[in-house]
Amino acid sequence: MQPVQEPITGKEKQEDSSTPYQALVQFYRAFNSGNMQMMSENWAQSDDIAMDNPLGGIKRGWSEIQPVYERIFSGPAEVYVEHYDYTIHETAEMFYLVGRERGYFRLSGDEIALAIRTSRIFKKIDGRWKQVHHHGSIEDPQVLARYQSAVLGTGTTNGDTR
Repeated sequence: MQPVQEPITGKEKQEDSSTPYQALVQFYRAFNSGNMQMMSENWAQSDDIAMDNPLGGIKRGWSEIQPVYERIFSGPAEVYVEHYDYTIHETAEMFYLVGRERGYFRLSGDEIALAIRTSRIFKKIDGRWKQVHHHGSIEDPQVLARYQSAVLGTGTTNGDTR
């Protein structure tokens, strides 16, 4: 299986999310436009879902995951990611995606280029694909430290992570 290099940005034509590709388009459209309603529709609304993101820790259930996106969408930073170098693995009731995200985090004139290894798992619920798991890891430890510092407010984004 050859990884797909054409990125999913969320700007692709939006159709119903009955295909894995369209479920992914919906996620990246929701994320890159800061659309909380669309993000909520993309995720399964249960306590069984989980997210491991580059900030650390595990968020379980929509009640823990939703505030992460709300903070991103309403915060002062501009964040953009697109998915590329990915493969989709599908069964009748689930699919998972393995690949990379690239993009940026901008705050107060500073920009951090993001390179994230990522996987997402979707489950078919009532005929639609719903996200049930996400894992993302920033590849470069120095970039990870800058990103965590900027988001968590523990230092500066210019490489000084004291």
